[in-house]
Amino acid sequence: MSARTLFALIVLLLLVLFSWLNWGEITRPTTLSLGLTRVEAPLGLVLVVALGTVSLLYLLFTIGLETAALLEVRRYARELLHYKKLAEEAEQSRYTELRRYLEAEFQRLAEAEKGEILALEARVREMLEKHGNTLAAYIGELEDQVLRLLGGQGNGGKS
Repeated sequence: MSARTLFALIVLLLLVLFSWLNWGEITRPTTLSLGLTRVEAPLGLVLVVALGTVSLLYLLFTIGLETAALLEVRRYARELLHYKKLAEEAEQSRYTELRRYLEAEFQRLAEAEKGEILALEARVREMLEKHGNTLAAYIGELEDQVLRLLGGQGNGGKS
């Protein structure tokens, strides 16, 4: 309950207490003018009823405003929660998208690295084959020279 509502209730209670203490004077009839006509009625009672009605209307109006404000606060809280969920989902989506991007990049790098390794292996095989052929040629030449030397000594002794 807000301070205004509490104040209105206190004013109404004071009005009731005042009316109770002065009930005899409030209900004493008097002649009242209504503009075109005159009426015999208790002036105090008319004023107390009018004041009570205005105070009650003010109290109802205040309670209505507070209720409307509370309902609006609840609505804003629900909207805020909804937007918070949307923001969290968007953030999660960005993380998922970043993870997919990084996985694709790592996959691409792994494939590129694999391709480079295969190319290097092919170059090493090619170089080994060339060096093997060169080495085989050198060995063949040495064999020929050794055979010629061995064959030349055998021929020179028999001649």
